[in-house]
Amino acid sequence: MNASPVDAAAQAVVSHMPDTLARLADYLTYPAISCQTEHHADVRRLAERIRDDLEALGLDRARVLDVTPADGGVAMPTVAAEWLRAGPDKPVVLIYGHLDLQPVGEPEWRTSPHEATTVGDRLFARGAADDMGGWLSHLAALKAWLDTSGTLPCNLKLVIEGEEEIGSPYLQQFMDEHPDAFDADVMVLTDCENPSTDVPGLTVSLRGLLEVELTCEVAEADGHSGLWGNMVPDPAIALIKLIDRLTDDDGRLAIGRVDVDAARQASARQVPLSEATIREGAHLLDGVDPLPLRGRTAAEWLWWQPAVTVVATTLPTRAQKKNAIRRSAAATLSVRLAPGQTSAGMFALLKAELERDPPGGVKVSVTTDEGWGGAWLYTPKGPAFAAADRAYVAGWGRPLVQVGIGGSIPFVSMFGERFSDLPLILNGVLDPLSTAHGPNESLHLGVFEKMLVTNVHLYAELGALAPASLKSA
Repeated sequence: MNASPVDAAAQAVVSHMPDTLARLADYLTYPAISCQTEHHADVRRLAERIRDDLEALGLDRARVLDVTPADGGVAMPTVAAEWLRAGPDKPVVLIYGHLDLQPVGEPEWRTSPHEATTVGDRLFARGAADDMGGWLSHLAALKAWLDTSGTLPCNLKLVIEGEEEIGSPYLQQFMDEHPDAFDADVMVLTDCENPSTDVPGLTVSLRGLLEVELTCEVAEADGHSGLWGNMVPDPAIALIKLIDRLTDDDGRLAIGRVDVDAARQASARQVPLSEATIREGAHLLDGVDPLPLRGRTAAEWLWWQPAVTVVATTLPTRAQKKNAIRRSAAATLSVRLAPGQTSAGMFALLKAELERDPPGGVKVSVTTDEGWGGAWLYTPKGPAFAAADRAYVAGWGRPLVQVGIGGSIPFVSMFGERFSDLPLILNGVLDPLSTAHGPNESLHLGVFEKMLVTNVHLYAELGALAPASLKSA
């Protein structure tokens, strides 16, 4: 008996996986680091290479899009292509990914960061999972369909951004100036994490991001510590006391915590974030333990509660050592906002707590800049998500679990605000051990294979839906 079109494509995408990995390894040799000006040419070289490959794959209007920022900045290119031959009664599915990379300056890399290296069941390289493997899994699925059937079960558009790793500063402008590239009935955004290599995740929330500058001042100039110690406040000690005031005994942010609804709590209990997974994923030293759960799940702490991190201080380094009480001390606090929280609301809570009864009467100032990423909370509903579940059952053996991400991804909020009437399916090839943004980033090959099969089925499942039913979701 002949295989059905979707089964034939699924078999082909698996059998061609070695070729797909070879293409991935080729793309990973490009140091397309968008935050470093010396690599801007590499970003463009990779964009042009991908454009040519999309054209060779058989997609139409493969092109590199550019915009000229009004603020005088430099916008990285975006690649776009489409295949709209399925007809008007089939939905248009937009696949989004990004081609740019994080820097690779960490000394802890065990392999060459721009050379794909397979160790066991993981492929190591910068960008392997974030996000080259994510969108390339879709190119492989497209090729499998075209090779076996000569057609796709849905209309399709691709948008591969070149500046996601610097916060997508000009993505809105790309949307404004190239609206046809983004016009679709359903969107699949491929830059998210699965809770494990066995459990697929549908991202439905992101924490927001707020940076706060905390400064403590005591004098017009530094003072001799021997002459004035014990008589005037030390701003460094005051700074530490104030930061400590924000946290509980475990070191977690103690203010601004939120109630988590029963549905999300139930979803969190399905997520296998064990102590061993946390230890390995966070690269904890022997003897350093994850923070105690205190009656909540690890998923709730990571995804749905606010957190604070000290990301910079003016405290002297050993090279700047001198026996003096400094005139001032300052710190930059990175605050992750719980889904549903606003930057303004959290800043008001922090400011009130930090300015209350300052230690030793030091002069305290608390400021922030505008423009930090907002938190995002989404309720998936409509036939697109049932279709995605069926595709994941075919590829993973189980439906999607609704999950959150503890980080902040600006492009998600942009898509969510601009295309609020469309279903947004947020998925990807990341897992807790992928180490995105850190040294030794890797792609789990089993996850990648499951995503290849899932994407083949996803196009068929979405292609069976009426476009009007998707937009009304």
